[in-house]
Amino acid sequence: MAFIERVNSKNIEGITAEPVKIDKVIQGEPTEYAVIIDRISQDVPFYRAYLKNAALTGTSVINNPFWWSADEKFFNNCLAIKIGVPVPKTVILPSKDLPTDTNDQSFSNLAYPLDWENIFKYIGFPAYMKPFAGGGWKSVYKVSDPDDLFSKHAETGQLVMMLQEEIVFTEYYRCYCIGGKYVRIMSYEPRNPHHLRYAADFAPSEERHKQMEAIVLRINHYLGYDFNTVELAVRDGIPYAIDFCNPAPDAEVKSVGQENFDWVVETSANYAIEKARTHQEGKDNLTWGEFVKRSAAGQDLVEVNDLRFWDWTNLK
Repeated sequence: MAFIERVNSKNIEGITAEPVKIDKVIQGEPTEYAVIIDRISQDVPFYRAYLKNAALTGTSVINNPFWWSADEKFFNNCLAIKIGVPVPKTVILPSKDLPTDTNDQSFSNLAYPLDWENIFKYIGFPAYMKPFAGGGWKSVYKVSDPDDLFSKHAETGQLVMMLQEEIVFTEYYRCYCIGGKYVRIMSYEPRNPHHLRYAADFAPSEERHKQMEAIVLRINHYLGYDFNTVELAVRDGIPYAIDFCNPAPDAEVKSVGQENFDWVVETSANYAIEKARTHQEGKDNLTWGEFVKRSAAGQDLVEVNDLRFWDWTNLK
């Protein structure tokens, strides 16, 4: 409601904001909205279907519902490796329980046992285990050794989990990115209780701030998100992207604090207005990331010189 009030308080002719109202969804018929900001369809499949139809008929949906449906955290890490962004060493693990409507034969391509020796050698301990899709710090485990991993993995049911190297950090930041160009870098302490995580006092240098802003923008340009957060953990002077698939990021004032909340409201309002002003009736008004655009055009994912610029291994 703060976003709606801020847009309307600007009194821009022809532009008003309201909560989306849906009374019917007919295939191929457009909505009345030029722009929709999506904060809920990850939990309501009906809304996701509505938004895809809206996008197909010209609505600018923030974030792109087609990409959001396809994206997940393990892919994000794979892409980060390819574009030269530092990330923790990560592997993906099959679910402990068989997915519904499958049996042992469904997994005939999967070696048993997995090559645990080399997996553990690659990741090291302690490590973190978390779902490859999802968020909200749900089902996240710290594991101390193989026995601890197997014990906790037994609790995860049909969830597909990632096992990830622990980054012992000296600084940690959570960064909003809106419109692929507006970045707010916030000091963050993930080890604090949830309501105190933004009560951290890490103070990046000007050089570090520019470095992190560049990483945040690069990630979002390739993913194509209009509204996302990126978490960065600094180890040995290098910011590692820890979690950067957050298309409906926390923006609750009691959580993020008044100053961050005000920035999100103002920046998202301005960006939504910008999207409304550039809206083209009946055309594709979605944001598509460099990964999709370059793939569709048969281009290299990154230019050789560009990737050399993004080699962070010697950057302190």
